[in-house]
Order: sequence, then structure tokens, then C-alpha cells
Amino acid sequence: MNDVKLWIGVECTLNRVQDDYFSQMEDSGHISRIRDLKLFSELGAEKIRYPALWEQLTGKDGLAPEWKWLDDRLLYLKRLRLQPIIGFVHHGSGPRFTNLLDPQFPEKLSRFARSFARRYPWVEDYTPINEILTTARFSCLYGHWYPHRTNAADFVKAVYLQCKATVLAMREVRKFNPRARLIQTEDLGRTQSTEPLLYQRDFENERRFLALDFLCGKVDERHPLYEHVRLGLDDKELAWMRDNAMTPDIFGINHYHLSNRFLDHRLELYPKGFHGGNGQDAYVDVGAIDTGQAEPVPVHEVLSDVWNRYQKPIAVTEVHTRGYRESQMRWFHEVWTAANRLKKQGVDIRAVTAWSLLGSFHWNKLCTERSGFYEPGVFDLRTMSGRPKKTAYTRMIASLGKTGFYDHPVLEQKGWWHDSRRVLFAPSEKHLSSPLTGPSSGRPILITGGRGTLSRAFARLCALRNLSYRVLSREELDITNPFHIKKIFAELKPWAVINTAGYVKVDQAELETEKCFKENVHGAEMLAAECRLKNLQFVTFSSDLVFGGEPRELYLESHLAAPLNIYGHSKAHAEQRVMAAHEEALIIRTSAFFGPWDEYNFVTQCLRAISRDKTFSAAADVRITPTYIPDLVHAVLELLLDKESGLVHLSNAGTLSWAEFALMAAEQFNRNQTQFIRPCTVDELNVLAKRPANSSLGSERFKILPSLEGALERYFVDREVVI
Repeated sequence: MNDVKLWIGVECTLNRVQDDYFSQMEDSGHISRIRDLKLFSELGAEKIRYPALWEQLTGKDGLAPEWKWLDDRLLYLKRLRLQPIIGFVHHGSGPRFTNLLDPQFPEKLSRFARSFARRYPWVEDYTPINEILTTARFSCLYGHWYPHRTNAADFVKAVYLQCKATVLAMREVRKFNPRARLIQTEDLGRTQSTEPLLYQRDFENERRFLALDFLCGKVDERHPLYEHVRLGLDDKELAWMRDNAMTPDIFGINHYHLSNRFLDHRLELYPKGFHGGNGQDAYVDVGAIDTGQAEPVPVHEVLSDVWNRYQKPIAVTEVHTRGYRESQMRWFHEVWTAANRLKKQGVDIRAVTAWSLLGSFHWNKLCTERSGFYEPGVFDLRTMSGRPKKTAYTRMIASLGKTGFYDHPVLEQKGWWHDSRRVLFAPSEKHLSSPLTGPSSGRPILITGGRGTLSRAFARLCALRNLSYRVLSREELDITNPFHIKKIFAELKPWAVINTAGYVKVDQAELETEKCFKENVHGAEMLAAECRLKNLQFVTFSSDLVFGGEPRELYLESHLAAPLNIYGHSKAHAEQRVMAAHEEALIIRTSAFFGPWDEYNFVTQCLRAISRDKTFSAAADVRITPTYIPDLVHAVLELLLDKESGLVHLSNAGTLSWAEFALMAAEQFNRNQTQFIRPCTVDELNVLAKRPANSSLGSERFKILPSLEGALERYFVDREVVI
């Protein structure tokens, strides 16, 4: 087993913006779901970073804490043998009666810490204030959070007062438990720059350690930032911090991709919104990951920076990244591997922490507004019940926690942060010339139906996500021939199969019943049977046309199929045969595709007609739930990785008629041409196959796809087909 331990943590930011508090635990629902702790304990972690937040627990009178919520949870953690690392302030500034610049902030927090420690003397690990420096930057240098200051003096004062509060809080804690350990976290990266800004680079690379240096008693006249800290502190305050130094028992390093920064004086390479400076020079400060002018510093070098400076035990106390499921898995695995490598080289690294167990909210806006943006974590909350869903990432963390080892085909490819296509600003020549990747090395996902709209979308987005894949056409793989299937599987050795092949001509199916059933039923059944034999994951697609149009708002997965046409019957039969052949198969019901990459979908045809002042007729008496193909593909890949099975409905939220959908698209395209949309009855369109009056899809399982309005907006941004 690996020497580096697994720790875990729940995102618990409780920050203040003006008079409004943003609570991650309320947004995630964890605040009222104590049963989450049982799920967390099953990961095999040694410790959990867990909140006892001052702002949350302080009573309405501002004095006596209300402990009932925490009593229940800490008792449960004790029974589960999951050791808490307690945090009192997480990107906050305390209850309303104080703030980061209140001279009494340290004493007030220490009184709360004393009350906590008296009640829970058995707790041994503490992070009284998370990310002291980062919180001071966001609150008192950039003005994003309360008390919304924007000057260096207030920033330094806020750092000092939080450090003093940490010292006093730990003193109180150790009166009740002398063994109590300080695990001090900080968001740390490294700054790079262009030549003219090397002085600012050096300043930033020193400032990142300021809070830790304060706690270690290292800030005196010899400190590189001594003159800077004198902007906000006097000699007496500096002397107090040196005399009362409290070196952390473990240095907790939180490292994100945007922790590494790049300073560039060449303003013309970046949008004006990024232009800034220090009063001496104008420059941009961007994530090194986002610019083509720098290669980000590897995580092992950042960890080495901390070790070389302090020579004290280290833990990586937050590991999280933006991106899809496999990106989060790749990033954690990369950090885990780096930590274990450094451990073997003699660096005292104790643990790596899977952060954001339940995901996070609003961080795309730095928690300054309720954006509705959600990033899943180790568990995914995008379920109809709101309860956490186990994912591929969950399985990976549990394996590492229990065995120190995990293997999956997606780990054979690198994360997006190693891909030159990641660059958002100032691309270099190599980024400009970098093409989309094709099939890559490693065990692939096999995608059938090679020339179809859906298969091409899967190929495109697998390439974008650096998932190894192979797309085979009907000629390359006859899915109705079991011997051909066996031969291809033996050659390609896929770990999963996505079947997008099949008969798709709804009206023509009324005349070609045998062909329709052969391709939609027998082909899918043959693939499913071979996947079960080879223990491969299998995904295939069904349709909203399995339903008969009963007067209900939405069809759910549990509603009985009652198709009206041959195509619908073929899909309903395929569902039954596939599940009989492979009970772990995943069957996606969806409807009314539209996308940015083909000429034949409903939206593109509609816009092409009205752009030429031609009438476009659409049924007003048939209700559907349209599905944006990129959203569908991304969602299916997540469900595939998570090993979901059974029937799942996927469509962009929103039910409307074909005519209303056409009008909605036309209004976004050109309001002056909406007059060319002609609502009609489905009978007027002279279709051969009978359509249900309503085939709108809803789900009782997941709520993964975003709104139809947002999808249509992205269609106009993403489209490559000329209208």
C-alpha cells in the first residue's frame, strides 16, 4: 500500500458579499443530509476536512453557538472512524458583528474556538482559517468579498489579523487537547513573467508565502517583503507575530490550474478586460494554463518549493479541477502520482485530499453572484432526487484510499492541461497550427455508425476530451453479423462500445419493416450480447417515438412504451432485446436532434429556408423536447464512465411544439424573418408514419442537460454549417 494517505473534503465556503452570505453547504444540500457522511466514509480516507463554521454556528444573538447540527455530525464521524480536520472560517470574514479588518477579530474567533474545544476535546486536527492569504486577496486587495477593500495596506492587515486569530484559536484549542495539530492550508502556485516584469514576478513568488511566513515567525527586517508589510503593520504588531509564532504541524497545499500565473507586459495580446498593473507598469495577470506564452509549472515543483522553504510535513489539502469526469480523474491521479514520487525522494508528504466531494457552486463568478453554475466533484448531485450519485471518480478515489492503486483506460491519455488546444489567450505558432486530434493510443471506445451525425459528434467530442476512440462505418462493421463483431472486438480491444448505427428513416420504415427491425433490433442485440460476453460497457440509443402521445406533460423512464409507427416499434423491441442480452447496458432515449455540425437537422433547415425568404412549415400539434447534440454526447460520455445502466431519458429541458421550436430559433436568428414560420398540422406535412401528439421526455433519474434556451444560444456560437 502507498505511504501517502487519502484525505477528503467537502466544499464549505461561506463567504460574504455586501450583506449576503453564500453557503456552499446550503447549495449542495449537505447541510441537511447527514447521511452523506456514510458515503464519504466508504472512500477509505483517513481524514476529512470538515466545517464547524463560525458564521453558521453562531446564534442569532451573536454570542452562544448553536451546536446541535455539529453534535450530530461529529458523533457520526466518530462512529465511522473518519477523523475530522475542523475549519472555523472558510473564505469568510466571520459573523456580522466582525470582519477581517476588525482589530478584535482574533480575540472573537479565539472565544469561538474555546467553546468548540471545550465541547469536542477529542478533535485533534484544525485549520482555523482556510487559505489566509487568498481570503485576504479576494476580500481586501481585489474587493470581491466583504469588507470589499482594494488596497495593499488593508490586505496586509487582513493577513496579519487572520494569522493572529489562528495563533489565538490554536492556543485555546490546546488548553483542552495539547496534542491538537495545526494544518494550515494555502492556495499555492508559482508566477512566471516576461522579462520586464521579473521584479513583479519575484514579488508575487514571495507574497504567496506571506501568511505561512507570519505563522512561522519569519517576517522581520530581513524578510524580502518587510517594506511591503509595513504598509499595514507597525513594529509592535510584527514583533507580536514573531514572539508568538505557531509553525504549522502540517503545511496544507491547495493547488489549482489557475494557481500558476503569468504576467505579460504585451497588452495587445490580450482582451482589454484583462489589462491591469501595479501602478508602475501596465500588464495582464492571467493563468499560465490559459496563455500560449508560458508552460505551467508542474505540481511536483510547487510542492518542492514548499518543502525546500520550510522542511516541514506537507499535505496536498485540495485537489480539484474544472472539466469533465475524466479530466478530474486524470488531475487527481497526476497529483497523487507526483506526491508519491516526492515521498520516495524523501519529501515528507502525508496525504493528498480529494476536494469538493459534492462539487462546487458559483465559482465561475468567484462566489460573488448566484450564477447557477455547478461543477460535480467526487460525487455528482445532478440527480432528480438531489442525492449524491457515485461516479467513475468515486470508484477511483475509493480504490486509491483502500489500495493506493487505480487503473482505467481514460488514464492512458493526458489531461486538457497538457494539450496545446487549451490556450485561451495569445496563442503561439504551435497552438495556432495544432489540429484536432484523431484516434489516439490506448484502449479505445468503439463507436459504430461511422457516417452518421451522432457518430461524428462522438468522434469530435472524444477527440476534444482526449478519449481514445475508433469510429467504424457500416462497411467496416456489420453489427448484424456476430462473427464480424467478434473479429473487430478482438482486433481493437475496446473497453466500451457506443452504438449509433441503425435505421433512422422514420417514414421509410413503414415500407421497409424488415430492414428497419434488422438494423435497429438485431444489430443492437448482437452488439449487446458480445459486450456482455467480453465484459464491456455498452450504450445504444432509443427514441421518444416509443411513446403513443397520451395527454401527459412528460414521459418518464418508467412509463410504458406504446409506439404508433414501425420505427417506434423497432426501438421498443430493441430496448427489450438489448436489456435481455446485457443487463448492464445503457439505453438512451432522446428526441429531436439539432446540432452545429450537420446540414440536415431541423434548426439548420429552418434557418436556411427563412434566410432565403422561404416559408418553413412546422407542426403545431406535435410536442417534443429538443436535444442539442453536443450536450447529449457529453452527458452520455459521463454516464458511460460512471457505468450507469438501464433506460435514461436525455433532452434539453423544455417542451414545445415543432412550430414553437422553429419560431424560437428564428427569433434568435433574425426577428425580421419569423414571418416565414408557418404553423401547420402534422397531417398537412404528408408524413407517412403516424406521429404521437406528444413525445416530450422527462427523467426521474438525472437532470444533466441544461436548458433549451441555453443550448440554442450555444448552437449559434458553435455552428459551422453555413446557413
